[in-house]
Amino acid sequence: MKGDANQIQTLKKVLHYIKKYRLYVAESLILAFAAVALTLYVPVLTGRAIDLALGKGQVDFQGIGRILLQIAVMAGLTALAQWCMNLSNNKITYGVIRDIREQAFRRIQVLPLKYIDGHAHGEIVSRVIADTDQFADGLLMGFTQLFTGVLTIFGTLGFMLSLHVTITLVVVLITPVSFFVAGFIARRTYHMFQLQSKARGEQTALIDEMIGNQKVVQAYGHEREALEAFDRINDRLQSYSLQATFFSSITNPSTRFVNSLVYTGVAFAGALTALRGGITVGQLSCFLSYANQYTKPFNEISGVITELQNALACAARIFDLIEEEPQVPESPEAKVLTDTDGRVELSHVWFSYVPGQKLIQDFDLQVKPGQRVAIVGPTGCGKSTVINLLMRFYDVDSGQILVNGTDIRQITRESLRDAYGMVLQETWLRSGTIRENITMGDIRVTEEEIIAAAKATKAHSFIRRLPKGYDTVIGEDGGSLSQGQKQLLCITRVMLRRPPMLILDEATSSIDTRTEIQVQNAFARLMEGRTSFIVAHRLSTIQGADVILVMKDGNIIEQGSHSRLLKLGGFYAKLYQSQFAAE
Repeated sequence: MKGDANQIQTLKKVLHYIKKYRLYVAESLILAFAAVALTLYVPVLTGRAIDLALGKGQVDFQGIGRILLQIAVMAGLTALAQWCMNLSNNKITYGVIRDIREQAFRRIQVLPLKYIDGHAHGEIVSRVIADTDQFADGLLMGFTQLFTGVLTIFGTLGFMLSLHVTITLVVVLITPVSFFVAGFIARRTYHMFQLQSKARGEQTALIDEMIGNQKVVQAYGHEREALEAFDRINDRLQSYSLQATFFSSITNPSTRFVNSLVYTGVAFAGALTALRGGITVGQLSCFLSYANQYTKPFNEISGVITELQNALACAARIFDLIEEEPQVPESPEAKVLTDTDGRVELSHVWFSYVPGQKLIQDFDLQVKPGQRVAIVGPTGCGKSTVINLLMRFYDVDSGQILVNGTDIRQITRESLRDAYGMVLQETWLRSGTIRENITMGDIRVTEEEIIAAAKATKAHSFIRRLPKGYDTVIGEDGGSLSQGQKQLLCITRVMLRRPPMLILDEATSSIDTRTEIQVQNAFARLMEGRTSFIVAHRLSTIQGADVILVMKDGNIIEQGSHSRLLKLGGFYAKLYQSQFAAE
């Protein structure tokens, strides 16, 4: 019952999207009606032609010729109506799919980072791409065959009633068997198609993760585990697909069996009636033709129902994404942050990713304009969480974060994030030229500004040695560039923008010592006169910071300059000594 309720809710949402295309729906219905009416009138003409050729020397060739001409015209008009109907159905289907995909992508843009972090990226991609494609196939089949199938059923009943009521009753009495069979199978297919879609999403997520991290997989010899995980998901997908296909495949032979019963009933009742003189041979021929046409839509509709089960299961997953709660909307009074001097204050901040699991607790911090603040501590202490809160990727549970004396919840997200330049441990480069990756598509930037920024970060020398310099095309995630070169490009990108505040989150943790010196020199030039937040594991990289915050379990346990903290002999001093002892 719950599954039926979910299907009804999903169907209502689909109809909401179709409502925009109601003119095309009306056009499709009218054309379907015309095509069915023309198709169903042909057996009447065929029956009349048979009645004009019942014996030797009793053939009305002129009459038969006129009827054949009428049949030819009807066939041409039917083909034209069906062609126009298919155009309308395609317009409805792919218009709805475009709208749903656009809505889904727009929702992804405003989803809280909590949702993105909590779901595999490949699974989200699967919903927007694969599930939408599956839904499109079911929707197109529904429009193409459902309308004409239903109209054909009622149309043939109407024509048969006009010819002979008793024989028509035979057809009507056998019909419920077909509905029972189709309904019985449909109830069992929906659940299997739901599981199939879910497993397909898991498989896409795993493939996306493995391809995106292939170097890590090979470096740590994780190939066997990856294959085993893939095989487990693949086996489940095979099982669900086989069960869904099994139930859907028995629909056609089952309804064909019912169709044979209908045809047999019509043939038997019609033959008896014809022998008694109740109908002519031509009318019996017409009845048998209608019996075929009447039962054929049940095959098609049962197939449509099966396909719609799959389509609705996929649609439910897409709508779950579209209806996900967006991030907290901007305040109507939100200000645009301009001319910031880089003054930042965190006052009594409490935050946790999971309710009940404490992380940041009553956190206080005052940062002066142009100050360089380093944040260190063991893994999981909350260093990167502070960065997430500063950028407002997550909102604080209580307390406030102020920039220029204004609570960041009263500042537009776009202007707040525009005030920060961010360099992360993982470089973010995309397929395109070096120039495009530095400018991020900003056409207002001049060539002189690009070169000046690259020279300032010492990236110009290696860029100049590339085959086409700044026009060299690099692959996804930097292609064959070294990790240091990738990082220098990311720093150059920030240097070009010259933001008033900087965030450097483990920006040198994955590069060698020699490259690190180059990068540190670039950072030094980048941080001049800018408020900077530096998250680092290597304590040697933050010795020049104005203040070092030592975090543990979401709290600041020590703070001060490098020399002061060493003299203090506390947690920082032990952390520093352990690193150099290890070296």
